[in-house]
Amino acid sequence: MSKSESWPAVLTVAEEQWGLVTKQQVDATGVAWSTLARQARNGALEHVAHGIYRVRGAGSVEHAELRAAWLQLNPAVPAWERGPADGVVSHRSAAALYAIGHLPADVHEFTLPGRKQSRRADVRLHRGTVEASGWTVVRGLPATRPYRIAADLLAEHEDPGAMAQLIADALRSGFDYPAAIASAIAPYAAAYGLRRGDGLGLLRWLLDLSGDPERQVWLTDAAR
Repeated sequence: MSKSESWPAVLTVAEEQWGLVTKQQVDATGVAWSTLARQARNGALEHVAHGIYRVRGAGSVEHAELRAAWLQLNPAVPAWERGPADGVVSHRSAAALYAIGHLPADVHEFTLPGRKQSRRADVRLHRGTVEASGWTVVRGLPATRPYRIAADLLAEHEDPGAMAQLIADALRSGFDYPAAIASAIAPYAAAYGLRRGDGLGLLRWLLDLSGDPERQVWLTDAAR
């Protein structure tokens, strides 16, 4: 296959990755570095991050910087072949992906099971295992579910008022179940002066902070 015949393969990969492609993925198609560089000079590709390119004309996409940072975690593997071991969007970044709460997410946060480092100042990697029930696909990216987001952020002593809003937003949108959130945040109840393991009590306290009119409905559901 000639280099010109290989270029459509690059575009096919990009089409499945929000218009983005990594240098390693380009290499895998057989396209030479000189061809990649020429396409960038000609404006067919736009350099968006180290080793990440965006195809011109692909259209805008939400959370483009987060997507590029996620692709960098394992640049040789296409998005559709990845699993949670390749990195799950988590913490504030996951909340932003769901559009719940109002916490700034200027740092891209991911959870991976093994030790990994990033040279980027705007990327934070958390070492941990995300259980099968603890993540789902949100806007095309693997992201922790709201119950796991709440637990992860409480473990980092996030502001209670911000957590209250985040949880209320998640429940109002139907992204998670009250009982799942109560169970996940139970280990942090004692830190807020409640009985050890009292996840329902902590959920009640946080929802009272939110002032959401649906809070009693959610608490009744969680208590069942």
